[in-house]
Amino acid sequence: MTDTRKFFIDGAWVDPVSPAEIEVIDPATETAYAVISAGTAADVERAVAAARAAFPAWSATPPAERIALLKRVLEAYKARYEDMAQAISHEMGAPITWAREAQAYAGQGHLEATIAAAERFAWEESRGTTQILREGVGVCALITPWNWPMNQIVCKVAPAIVAGCTVVLKPSEIAPMSGLLFAEIMAAAGTPKGVFNLVNGTGPDVGQVMAAHPEVDMVSFTGSTRAGIIVARTAAETVKRVAQELGGKSPNLVLPDADLEKAVREGTIGVMNNTGQSCDAPTRMLVPRARHAEALAIAKAAAESVVIGDPRDEATTMGPLVSALQFDKVQRLIEAGIAEGATLVTGGPGKPAGRNTGYFVRPTVFGGVTNDMTIAREEIFGPVLSILPYDTVEEAIAIANDTVYGLAAYIQSGSLETARTVARQLRAGSVYVNGPAWDLFAPFGGYKQSGNGREYADWGIHDFTEVKGVCGWS
Repeated sequence: MTDTRKFFIDGAWVDPVSPAEIEVIDPATETAYAVISAGTAADVERAVAAARAAFPAWSATPPAERIALLKRVLEAYKARYEDMAQAISHEMGAPITWAREAQAYAGQGHLEATIAAAERFAWEESRGTTQILREGVGVCALITPWNWPMNQIVCKVAPAIVAGCTVVLKPSEIAPMSGLLFAEIMAAAGTPKGVFNLVNGTGPDVGQVMAAHPEVDMVSFTGSTRAGIIVARTAAETVKRVAQELGGKSPNLVLPDADLEKAVREGTIGVMNNTGQSCDAPTRMLVPRARHAEALAIAKAAAESVVIGDPRDEATTMGPLVSALQFDKVQRLIEAGIAEGATLVTGGPGKPAGRNTGYFVRPTVFGGVTNDMTIAREEIFGPVLSILPYDTVEEAIAIANDTVYGLAAYIQSGSLETARTVARQLRAGSVYVNGPAWDLFAPFGGYKQSGNGREYADWGIHDFTEVKGVCGWS
């Protein structure tokens, strides 16, 4: 990999204006294994200037040329696929098998989906004598998180660039190595100067500066709702477009006619995947009250089947949390669940046996949870499942919607007709019925405090375009 202390600006690897360093911590060992530079406003200025200078020519290129670039990026990505999986495993503690099959795959999958969507996208259309043109918004600031680095980097970069935008990317400073590798991939694909730029650094020193910059036309942010509010307020001063994918507290409705064993087992593992660090994890499981005890037993067995260990071991299915800060937060919320009277089914505070080093946590299941408890309200972002009993389906729907979030919801049912009826009543941007395959062409984004805008495939392209009506065209 290139010198990790450099930024990628205007087609070249450059030193920061003012040298300052951030250590990258391996969450499995709690030790630093790399160093990146902490960017400043001066670095943002250089990157935005490069993107602004490149925008007129890039936005004027035919869509076919922009699609051709993405195809080259895809081939370059495939050539570095194993490097990407290793980088993600190391920086965020993802088990290497998961890093290969889910984390690194997300980048490839989004490139493939964006290319396919762009090839059939309606860049122009006629309505009577008016021609509708869809053009790139302009210079876009992309701020991405650590928990799904390639998923979020590629589902922003790919649609933005194919829409004719130029971009400045700030990856998470907690897990920046995959972002630096992606910059190498963009360079290898022959991306024109200034079209793609990368500056590392913190949210306050780089992210907020990007959001406030008058030459930035749009901010696309993925992260916590708290940080998203700051970004939106900052961007409002220059009335730029803001797209956000924020927090979640997603319900998983196990309806009375569902296969309880399958639904609870798969739902529990769904929370434990990625060490619970997914904004759309199904962390509130709603089960019929009459089968609550049975559900707890199934969930206990599923949680205890998780293999905790070294992320580099292919047999490991759950690695550590990403940081000490995240570890402390999860411990606090587990203790809150116990203090507020939830039934601790398995797991609990502290580290798993034999794991004294690393930010490892115990896969935890709570039963008898009510929707006013802290563990049912706050996004934990760890492998912690709350199981809530309900008496009627109507009550389950009300509980599911009783949250400030609305990113995702899950339904388990033996009747597709019933599931569809319930899905229409859930206030969430994505609803998943009976564990479907991941659909990269479905819109992804939230209701309420889970954000605004939609990502993936043509939905992402739409968000990065302005719509121009030329009246009297014909």
